[in-house]
Amino acid sequence: MVNYLFSLVSYLLVVVGVLISVAFIVLVERKVLGYIQLRKGPNKVGFVGILQSFGDAIKLFTKEQMIPSYSNLIPYYFSPVVSFLVTLLLWSLIPTGSNYLNMSLGTLFFFCCTSFGVYTLLGSGWSSNSNYALLGAIRGVAQTISYEVAMALLLLSGIFVIGGYKLEGFMVNQEYYSFIFLMFPIFLMWFSSSLAETNRTPFDFAEGESELVSGFNIEYGSGGFALLFLAEYASIIFMSYLMVVIFAGSLNLIVFNLLGLFLCYAFIWVRGTLPRFRYDKLMGLAWKSYLPSSLYFLGFYMGVLMVSHWAGLI
Repeated sequence: MVNYLFSLVSYLLVVVGVLISVAFIVLVERKVLGYIQLRKGPNKVGFVGILQSFGDAIKLFTKEQMIPSYSNLIPYYFSPVVSFLVTLLLWSLIPTGSNYLNMSLGTLFFFCCTSFGVYTLLGSGWSSNSNYALLGAIRGVAQTISYEVAMALLLLSGIFVIGGYKLEGFMVNQEYYSFIFLMFPIFLMWFSSSLAETNRTPFDFAEGESELVSGFNIEYGSGGFALLFLAEYASIIFMSYLMVVIFAGSLNLIVFNLLGLFLCYAFIWVRGTLPRFRYDKLMGLAWKSYLPSSLYFLGFYMGVLMVSHWAGLI
């Protein structure tokens, strides 16, 4: 019973930390994009704009909830909530010293949750009963199907290397060397797939403002809009720390967090410097480049594992 209580308290502390982190990562993004575009960004609310995100959150959650007349009410109302809850569930996987929820099949749970995010995206776009929202949802689903196949195979290469499905195995097996040196091409493909996973530039087709008038979330305002973007930014922070766990997991806590923050900054940096891809370019990249490459690397690491077994090295 005490273990369950510890697990619950540790998870709730992680959730509170994530929600506070989301507020600050939004502020960092607005400041960094501002300086990239030769302007200041938020600098009025609080000391150098530090309370801007909290002010925006209060404004959004206190606004009146408007529901379109012809929308399908239940999926329209609950899609942002489910999207946010699925993202918070993912945070139970990060194997830190304060997190007692260390799953034996963590990588499978990760893909279950990320794949479930497609249904919330489709539900929020379809239930709005708007052509713009539906187009954004359809593009988002096609995008997800394209890159998640290769993404699963890339992670499967790492699973073969560590010989298990626990994310903690990545940290244990990187005591003497980091996997980023062993799997650097996989790291590059995983990073670009993470940009697509979180609907970020240059793969933000589901939210393409210049083409779709904000995409699948166009009919949302107040709390629903806030929950959708809380889910997106919480997912950005999660994917950054997941990359650190997979490719540089055995570092001490300070370097671990610094690398996680740098990867969060890299998401913002890419948004400020790269234009949006053409839609068919992503399809070609995912099916013609990433999928064959991920299959090749999977076969390569399986071969290395079998040779190591035969040679008695492991």
